[in-house]
Amino acid sequence: MQGETSPAEAPGSEATPVEQAWSLAEDAPEDSSVAAAEGIREAVSSKNETVGSLLDTLDAVALSLGDMRISLFDVVIVAVILIGVLFFAWFVSKLARRGVRRFTKLDDTQQLLAEKILTIVIWAAAFFLGIDLLGIDLTALAVFSGAFGLAIGFGLQKTFGNLIAGIILLMDKSIKPGDVIAVTDMAGNETFGQIRKIGVRAVSVTTRDQREYLIPNENLMINQVENWSYSSKNVRMQVPVGVSYEADMHLAEELMLEAAKSCERVLKAPPPTVWMSEYGDNSVNFTIHCWIRDPEDGVGNVRSAVLKQLWWLFKEHGVEIPFPQRDIHIRSSDQLERWFEAMSRQKGETRD
Repeated sequence: MQGETSPAEAPGSEATPVEQAWSLAEDAPEDSSVAAAEGIREAVSSKNETVGSLLDTLDAVALSLGDMRISLFDVVIVAVILIGVLFFAWFVSKLARRGVRRFTKLDDTQQLLAEKILTIVIWAAAFFLGIDLLGIDLTALAVFSGAFGLAIGFGLQKTFGNLIAGIILLMDKSIKPGDVIAVTDMAGNETFGQIRKIGVRAVSVTTRDQREYLIPNENLMINQVENWSYSSKNVRMQVPVGVSYEADMHLAEELMLEAAKSCERVLKAPPPTVWMSEYGDNSVNFTIHCWIRDPEDGVGNVRSAVLKQLWWLFKEHGVEIPFPQRDIHIRSSDQLERWFEAMSRQKGETRD
């Protein structure tokens, strides 16, 4: 009715204060800097009060930097997660390499390529797993990813270039472990070496004198490379020989072929051949061409074996190996005649 007053407006009644909705809410607990730390601490505390009190003690020792709170417990959890993720990535990559090596249908190059790709995938997965366990928001990495990309563009350009170059070399099989390639040192001297390993940054090439060259992958991809075993491991080598002009050329050629065939590492097919290369100042020069299949075991030792055998064959059959000879012609002159006269007088006085 109009004349009645509502109970709330009745005289003598006290107005009940209306509390705000947010004042009724409980204070939210502080978020841990590590997402897994709070859950681990609560789970352990519910199982064992003694260990839970120890974890609370570690969590109480904290350092506050603005809105960020880092406790000793957070540091321990971060260290455990990092060590666990690194061990997980190392162990899984090791198992993956063993699994790849069991595939006998893959050759050495394909196995090495598969190992590198699996290693990259495993370590990338371990990286994102660690980020997830640490509770790091990936959207917060937007700025970091831009800075990281800039660092790659400037500081790590060569490193990533060599990584991609190594993968490309393994994919097209132009250079693979076990190949023999020509290597030029800093002084410009060329030698050959065998590829032992294709790493992330460089290719390891070992020469016959056990010098190991680390050549960046990018250099082998963009520069000219002399690969002795790219399509075939057969390598033809030359042995220069000189004989006297007075020697029997047919006999000398037969002895050269016999010396080459007597070497164990020289292939029977294709057979050795002998070519006359030039008429030299003191000798007729020949070149023995012979083939070997194992250049990684050395070339100079094969040349030495052929020359040693040829030395004894030439000695046995009387084929002369020439040496440089020079004829001296002395032109007569007044001074030279006076010098001869003085020398003859001096000899006569000495006799008297």
